[in-house]
Amino acid sequence: MDISIVIPLYCEEESLPELSAWIVKVMNENNFTYEVIFVDDGSTDGSWKIIEELSSENPNIKGIRFRRNYGKSAALNCGFAEVQGDVVITMDADLQDSPDEIPELFKMIKEDDYHLVSGWKKKRYDPITKTIPTKLFNWATRKTTNIKLHDFNCGLKAYKKDVVKCIEVYGEMHRYIPVIAKWAGFTRIGEKVVQHRERKFGVTKFGMERFVNGFLDLISISFVSRFGKKPMHFFGLWGTLLFISGAVIAGYLAYAKIFFDSYKMTERPLFFLGLLCMVIGSQMFLTGFIAEMLSRNSPDRNSYHIEGKIGL
Repeated sequence: MDISIVIPLYCEEESLPELSAWIVKVMNENNFTYEVIFVDDGSTDGSWKIIEELSSENPNIKGIRFRRNYGKSAALNCGFAEVQGDVVITMDADLQDSPDEIPELFKMIKEDDYHLVSGWKKKRYDPITKTIPTKLFNWATRKTTNIKLHDFNCGLKAYKKDVVKCIEVYGEMHRYIPVIAKWAGFTRIGEKVVQHRERKFGVTKFGMERFVNGFLDLISISFVSRFGKKPMHFFGLWGTLLFISGAVIAGYLAYAKIFFDSYKMTERPLFFLGLLCMVIGSQMFLTGFIAEMLSRNSPDRNSYHIEGKIGL
């Protein structure tokens, strides 16, 4: 199979027929063998019914339905587990991503040998309340991860099949799939300017809480990517430095007490600073030691209650 298209969605019943027809048109024009996997993230409208109807008309269209809303990362992770195509394309269901971009993305993966190609919505049609936070988010992510992409959060991306089978997308980490891929050893990451369309149906799901969560997730993924497999290198280092600093302070105060008997060691702020450094240093060292002993990959981290599947 040439292409698997994974489309996470939440309450997009109006967009699905047009999006599906558009994708099928592009696939047929380019003679691609393909599958389209819609992942219904607990929609409360008629999205699942539309997916059932589309699948009955075209066996290449498949579906996964969550019993409740788990989020985009969960939807992508379950979709990635099912894909069969050599190239995997992800896109949003709101018709703001153009399926006409798929052939060029496919070519960049197959012929130019990229591991991952991320779309860049250079000209956007989103409200300013979304574009300004997005620019800040992308700038901070570039500086933190040293991956030179302009639009980390673009839903339109292409991957080699090996990439999506090796990475794990959990929590709200879908924004950082390029970071996770690089961390897993897939370093050939490219970018393509893609068309961005105005939303035709419904309303955006973007809110300020997603902006705040994005930066919290950036801190998490930066820490995990650097120290996820070696937490002792972080906690142990800082714990040891703090403990040594406290021990030096305690040694100095003890020396002063021994040779200057009238010196009241426990009445100086320096005594409490040294004690605090030793306590925090010990706690950080033990945290790193325990983290080294625990497996970061819980067996049920990506356990989701799937209500139904179509064609899978």
